[in-house]
Amino acid sequence: QVQLVESGGGLVQAGGSLSLSCAASGMIFSINAMAWYRQAPGKQRELVAGITSGGSTNYADTVKDRFTISRRNAKNTVYLQMNSLKPEDTAVYYCQSIDLLTKREYWGQGTQVTVSS
Repeated sequence: QVQLVESGGGLVQAGGSLSLSCAASGMIFSINAMAWYRQAPGKQRELVAGITSGGSTNYADTVKDRFTISRRNAKNTVYLQMNSLKPEDTAVYYCQSIDLLTKREYWGQGTQVTVSS
């Protein structure tokens, strides 16, 4: 029943901006910690940013000061605002939830972000 659906990916030039959204359903959104991961071809999946149920955030060093994660519990949605994009940001971006009560993890299908030079 739990579903995570990412949107907002696309093609953007280096230096540009892009906003990703992840809409959640089938869960009590407010008790789920949320995160964005990304994976480029031939590379390991890496944590980009995370946000707790209380709004505390953390970022990978490579995106700190460029990306911002946020959530709106009333909309059951987590966001990733990406600024000053670089070609090395090119990857499939995935949304993850962790239910703090059941400890169950769920993943979205991913959305492609391509940054051209």
